[in-house]
Formats: sequence, C-alpha cells, structure tokens
Amino acid sequence: MIEIEKIFERNVPGVRDILLKKTVAVAGCGGLGSNAAVALVRAGIGKLIIADNDVVDLSNLNRQYFFIDDVGKKKTDAIAVHLKAINPGLKLVTHFIELTPGNVPELFKEADLLIEAFDWAERKAWLIQTWCTHFPDRPVICASGLAGYGNTAALRIKRSGNIVICGDEESDMSMGLTSSRVAIAANMQVNVTIEILVNEQK
Repeated sequence: MIEIEKIFERNVPGVRDILLKKTVAVAGCGGLGSNAAVALVRAGIGKLIIADNDVVDLSNLNRQYFFIDDVGKKKTDAIAVHLKAINPGLKLVTHFIELTPGNVPELFKEADLLIEAFDWAERKAWLIQTWCTHFPDRPVICASGLAGYGNTAALRIKRSGNIVICGDEESDMSMGLTSSRVAIAANMQVNVTIEILVNEQK
C-alpha cells in the first residue's frame, strides 16, 4: 500500500493541504501543458482537468513530457499515465477534444484557475477572452515568448488583474524550441499558480 502523502513530505509545509482542495485546468498538452501538469502533480494539486486533441509525434519529444512508447497515442491518454505514475491518488479528468470558445466554459467550469498552454497567438487570445468573460474572478496563467535558447534573464512575469503572462513576450516560434526554455516557462506558470492558490487560501 502506497502512503500517498509521503510523496509530498518535502514540499513546503502547508502547501499540499491547500493544493489538495484545488482544481486546475490545463488548456493544451504540448510543451507547456505537459510539463506544467507534471509540476502541478509533484506540487500536490488535488485535481487536474486537461484538454487537447493532438497525438504524440516524434518531433514532440524534444520538449514535451512524452516518451518513444507514447508516439501515436493521444496526448491526453499518454500524460494521464505519467501523472498517475507520480501520484496514483490524483483526481484527473482528460478531454480529447478541440477547445473552442463554445466548449471551454463547460469543460473547465470546475477549475479554480486556468493554465493557458496553446502554441499560437490567435488561439491564446480567444482563450483568455473566453475565460475572463465567463470567469472574471478566476486567474488565467499564460505564456508568451519562450522560443529559442538562453537569454534566461528575459523571461519574466507580468500581471494585469487576473491575467498573468510568463515569458519574454517577444521570441517567435519560428526560432525553434528548446526543452530548457519551454520547461522554464511552464514551471514559471506553475510557480505562479501555486503562489496564487496558496495566498488566496491564506
């Protein structure tokens, strides 16, 4: 019998107790979303809702939390296995579906907070607008500008009300993507998420 709570005994005292009662939605399960989901589970989040409509491709393995054996699988199915392997007690809801302004409110209505993990600016824009329209009091943690390599000091966090943006807000995906920089941005998103959820509770 696994003692689930021993997984989190080296976490910051008190944080697991708060996160256990929280639900976070992750829109997208690529470089940002898969890495963010893993970090959230290791932090002790109680419930995750993850949505994506893509399958794992070999080109994803340079930055996303997937493995050779996952190639060809639905990203939502593959990440579910990895997350449950970290914490079997995790409450997890996955949707293999294309997110649209029409279905986001229903799919993510139980979430205390949304992590935006889309690739393209136009999709990010409508997701943020949709979330803020339907859930104006709930934070959305976004990422913008995480391409390239190095230049770590340029990665920053900008807040405007309940919208938080992590990244340099400049680098373009045409530059190519490096695992380290993508993971830094994803973990910045999660670090802000933890801070917000814990501080709200306090």
